[in-house]
Amino acid sequence: MQRRTILGAGLAAPMLLAGGRGAFAQGSGPIRVATAGPMTGQYASFGAQFRAGAEQAVADLNAAGGVLGRQLALEVGDDACDPRQAVSVANQLASRRVVMVAGHFCSGSSIPASKVYAEEGLLQISPASTNPTYTDSGDWNTFRVCGRDDQQGLVAGRYMAQNMKDRRIAILHDNTAYGRGLAEETKKALNAAGVTEALYSAYTPGERDYSAIVSRLQQANIGVVYVGGYHTESGLILRQAKEVGMNLTLVGGDALVTNEFWQITGAAGEGTLMTFSSDPRKRASAAQVVQSFRAKNIDPEGYVLYTYATLQIWAAAATRAGNTDARRIAALLKSGGPWATVLGDISFDRKGDVTVPDYVFYVWRNGTYAEM
Repeated sequence: MQRRTILGAGLAAPMLLAGGRGAFAQGSGPIRVATAGPMTGQYASFGAQFRAGAEQAVADLNAAGGVLGRQLALEVGDDACDPRQAVSVANQLASRRVVMVAGHFCSGSSIPASKVYAEEGLLQISPASTNPTYTDSGDWNTFRVCGRDDQQGLVAGRYMAQNMKDRRIAILHDNTAYGRGLAEETKKALNAAGVTEALYSAYTPGERDYSAIVSRLQQANIGVVYVGGYHTESGLILRQAKEVGMNLTLVGGDALVTNEFWQITGAAGEGTLMTFSSDPRKRASAAQVVQSFRAKNIDPEGYVLYTYATLQIWAAAATRAGNTDARRIAALLKSGGPWATVLGDISFDRKGDVTVPDYVFYVWRNGTYAEM
């Protein structure tokens, strides 16, 4: 990949939604940090989670004196979960002399953006990108505070094999890096446990009518559908299946961790299962920060606290390093943990993955989700 990637005509222009104009030289003015994700588009609820977490973290760090005696300034990049737009956002953030990025959300955005950040000397810590390729590619600058699809899929596949083997299972995915990767890992775990799915198929994201895929599910007498994809399409598929009388249980991954899912499904979402880490809002390490969010009428669900944690980790490592040099901080992150965060203590392995993944099952009931 070239150092600067120019988007072709007709592609949506990415946006930087916060921060002033012009870059500050290292050692003077505020230190620029960023978060990047889908601030607009159908997955904007997750972008809102990122932004809320980053804004609160920057505010709290600045109130405590900043980092290395300097205040932080936050940039917000909108990639709309589009890989090409993510590359352009990455180039823009590099030109603004951002030193670290808490992002992106979609793995399909994080992976190409990481190449730009690596070449331009930026540290990237994703709160949410779970595709293994993101850290397996071996770049020096990639970290995540969430788990991986091969860990999440293992939990989901084993659970379905143990608890749903008497029902016909379908596995669907949206062909994105996240969705397909998660579906493949879940299928692998399900098959290894001795259960073969009755249907494995892709669907097209962004549509409103999924009657064709619902018809296939109905004809195959499917009782459980695992969806590797995002909450919008998952919710529509489930709702439309229930509307034609199917008795279907939806199982999904961490992309269902938004209250917007129930807004799509309504009562059809009752009993939906999903994998995510144990609820970070209930951890003692997060109590004070959760209280701050709720005082602002913000529910720090999903990836709010994960985004907050990325900035905590970076700030602690920069303080220990005595500067904002991304390569030095990256080396510290891999060797100097654990790092105290709202999620608890976090350590990274040599790839930049967390050393203790924490996936459990949640269930949706009466419009809210809770651990099983």
